[in-house]
Amino acid sequence: MTTVTLPTVSPPPGRYAVAPGRSFAELTAYYGPLATLRRRVTLTGASLTVPETESGSESGSGSELMSQSESADARPVFRFDLAGTMKASLVSEHVEPLADGRHLQLLADLDVRGVAFPVLLRLRVVRCAEGRMLVVGSTRLPYRLLRRATGFRLPWSRPATRLRLLLAAEFA
Repeated sequence: MTTVTLPTVSPPPGRYAVAPGRSFAELTAYYGPLATLRRRVTLTGASLTVPETESGSESGSGSELMSQSESADARPVFRFDLAGTMKASLVSEHVEPLADGRHLQLLADLDVRGVAFPVLLRLRVVRCAEGRMLVVGSTRLPYRLLRRATGFRLPWSRPATRLRLLLAAEFA
């Protein structure tokens, strides 16, 4: 019997930032199957905070519940700040590694003009080495709901039914 060790998805505990020029964001508007607008969005900042987890194991049902709640608080937090066409910030609330070990699923809030819009962002971990993590991910946003909730509008000459936000960042 062979043992397979899956690669770790998160780097060691600490706060990681993105160096200038080592990330990008792209906003694409679709009307049906056609892309009506594709524009790079300035990523003014991105950070990853990986909290320290306590490795002490205790027994008993009360301590198990406590350790589960502590592990829920000890999840990594992603933050992406966007400027330009879409002035917003995307902050993860819940990060969950998927079954294959190389993908993360983020439940996040996209804060546009002070209004939080829920987003499901799937990230692929391209590389995770000691103190460095490269991720690429995208999310789809229903344009009509986003416009109604936050007031974000595209130019009238660019019709859209949905938006795609593509993010790539190298945290170091």
